[in-house]
Amino acid sequence: MITKFNHVAIVVPDLYAAARKYEKILGAKVSSISDYSEHGVSVVFVELENTKIELMHPYGNNSPIKKFLEKNSGGAIHHICLEVKDIKSCCKNLKLHGITILGDEEPKNGAHNKPVIFLHPKDFYGTLIELQQE
Repeated sequence: MITKFNHVAIVVPDLYAAARKYEKILGAKVSSISDYSEHGVSVVFVELENTKIELMHPYGNNSPIKKFLEKNSGGAIHHICLEVKDIKSCCKNLKLHGITILGDEEPKNGAHNKPVIFLHPKDFYGTLIELQQE
């Protein structure tokens, strides 16, 4: 099912400062800040040759990552993203194996404007996994 690693997401206390640190100190190419009100996050992507790092910050009062940042005030890894060829068939297979798909279990367009789902960390050894269609 999974085909490649897409990105690791890190929740940060100050998105602008984090983006500048990756850009100025590590010399990385960093995207501009994008706000996703429907997902409750603001993000930038650090572009690497073989993958990306997604830096995230809560957007709005109902952000799903707000409590995560409160518990991890200095920032922390939030999730990893893996790609799949067919997210609909992947969902069916996951349900057959008793894997919990978060939310309403239906793919939603993510930050790359591609369908994504999130898998409950209890099913994958404490790791929140985002699956994204190629």
